[in-house]
Amino acid sequence: MRDLNWDLLQLQRRAGEGSHGTRRDRSYALAQMANALHEAGYRGLRAGGLKGKHIEALVRGWFERDLSHATMMNRMAHVRWWADQVGKGNMVKANAVYGIRPRSHVSDGAKRRDLDEAKLSLVKDPHVRMALRLQAAFGLRREEAIKFAPSYADRGDRIAVKASTAKGGRAREVPLLKDGQRRLLDEARRLAGGGAMIPPGRNYAEQKRVYEDETKAAGLDHMHGLRHAYALDRYEDLTGWKAPAAGGPARDTITGEKRRIDTAARVRISRELGHGRIEIVRQYVGS
Repeated sequence: MRDLNWDLLQLQRRAGEGSHGTRRDRSYALAQMANALHEAGYRGLRAGGLKGKHIEALVRGWFERDLSHATMMNRMAHVRWWADQVGKGNMVKANAVYGIRPRSHVSDGAKRRDLDEAKLSLVKDPHVRMALRLQAAFGLRREEAIKFAPSYADRGDRIAVKASTAKGGRAREVPLLKDGQRRLLDEARRLAGGGAMIPPGRNYAEQKRVYEDETKAAGLDHMHGLRHAYALDRYEDLTGWKAPAAGGPARDTITGEKRRIDTAARVRISRELGHGRIEIVRQYVGS
C-alpha cells in the first residue's frame, strides 16, 4: 500500500465519525484521490503534505473525465474532510473557484474553449502543442491526445482512437472532414514518427505533468473545453443550424424532419466523442 493511501486510511480510523455509508463513501473517494495523485506524478506524498496544487490536479482530472458537477461537489466534500484532519481546512477554496458549480446537466455553451494561437505559441514543448491541436481538431480528451500515435490512428479518411487510451475502453473513429485535419495528421506523423505525442525518454505520467505545466504557464486553462467547441461546431455542420447552447433552437421547439436531423446529429456526436449515451451530448450542445 502506498504511503498516501495508508495515511488516509489511518486518518479515517482515528476519526471514526459519520454513518457507515458516509465512511464507506469517504474511504472509496479518498483511495481514488490517492491513486489519481500517484498517477499524476506526486509520488511519496503524505496526507499532511496536501497543497493547493494537489487539489487543482484532482479537479483537472475530474473535468477531463467528464464527471458531473454534482459528483465533483461530493468529492470536494471529502477533500475538505481530509484538509480539516491535517489542519489545512482553510486552504481549500470555494467550489466555484475551481469551476465547480451547482448547475443543470444541460450546456449553456460557457465551457467552450477555442485554441488561442497566441497562447499556443507560448507552449515550448512541441509534443504538447501538437496534443492541444489534436484535441481541438478531433475532439480528443487530454489522455487520448497525449497517447495519440499517428502511425496507428491515421486511416486516411478518419482516425481510430484506441480502446486502451479511451475513457471506458470504448474504441471509436472520428472522420476527417477538413483539409486542415489532413495537414495536421501529416505534421503529427513527422513529429511522432512511429510513436505517440510523448517524446523518447518520458512516460505518460511525466508527459502529462509537462502538459499541465506548459498549458498553465501559457494561460491555457480548461482545455477540456476544446471538446465542447468540437461538439458545437460539429452539430452546426451536421444540422445546418446552431446548437441550442450556441443560441440555436431548443430541441423541444423543433418537430418533424428537423427533429430527426437533430437526433441523428446527437447520435453521431456522441459516437465521435466516445460517449456511450446520447443524453450526455446535452452537456455539450444543450437541449
